[in-house]
Amino acid sequence: MQTALGPVFNTVSPQAGAIANLFGIVLVICGVIFAIVTSAIAYNLLRFRAKADAPEPRQIFGNRRLEILWTATPAAILALLLFLTSRVMGRVDPPLDAKADIIVTGHQWWWEARYVASGVHAANEIHIPAGKRWLVDLEAADVIHDLWSPQLGRKMDAVPGRTNRVWLEADIPGTYIGFCDEFCGAQHAWMQFRVIAQPPAEFEAWAQQQTQPAIATAATAAGRKAFQDLLCVNCHAVGGIGTNATAGPDLTHVAGRETLGGGVLANSPANLALWLKNPQAIKPACLMPNFNLTDGQARDLAAFLEATP
Repeated sequence: MQTALGPVFNTVSPQAGAIANLFGIVLVICGVIFAIVTSAIAYNLLRFRAKADAPEPRQIFGNRRLEILWTATPAAILALLLFLTSRVMGRVDPPLDAKADIIVTGHQWWWEARYVASGVHAANEIHIPAGKRWLVDLEAADVIHDLWSPQLGRKMDAVPGRTNRVWLEADIPGTYIGFCDEFCGAQHAWMQFRVIAQPPAEFEAWAQQQTQPAIATAATAAGRKAFQDLLCVNCHAVGGIGTNATAGPDLTHVAGRETLGGGVLANSPANLALWLKNPQAIKPACLMPNFNLTDGQARDLAAFLEATP
């Protein structure tokens, strides 16, 4: 469905398409009602406006046929919309007893994606195989967030202490932008994510690559030592160096991600060093403090993290 009305109508999944089609039907019905009501008002204003020295118009105290008509017609419209809405709900609501493929957790201000079968962890990017429906369990680590990728499906709240469920599916490969759609604090606007739908073989290669540990080379030794000595290991996990911290994003394959800081920066070695040097200057109020790194420490850390795509 390709239109000029933006991503809400430019859907690429059966779930989003069903919602967009229902919205279109409701919009048409509302437009017809609006046209009828405004036309009737305009007609009566012109046809029955008062004339000079005209007597008091005849008063009408009820009309059974009209009253039945304007009661039965809205009831029929509501019944139709209830039927259509129920059908759409059946298409977009996942079952309660199915096993989730991905657990997505909203944090202030980033998204964590954990793949149940492989144990892969990703941040601010959700990779899925194109043409396959994946079930997402949605959670929140702190406050209420809301996961929404307009081209792929419905909005769904992530509520602390509760698990909500949503289908995630893309008919064609591509990158689809998503947002937190529930105001959640100072950096709500920079809590973006990407759903990357890949051909199945490409997705399997990505998932396999994500299970590999960080690459250790002589060029990254200084950065690896700084990562441990500066206590980055207290918040971030990097596969292969003995840390499983979960307070911040898993950084094992951060080099392969498109953005940094929930979309605030494009991912590059220079931008990663800039972020490490002073994240508060780039994303004020984010939960990563300014460690007052030297330029050399920032470059060493960036080289270490960028070594494993």
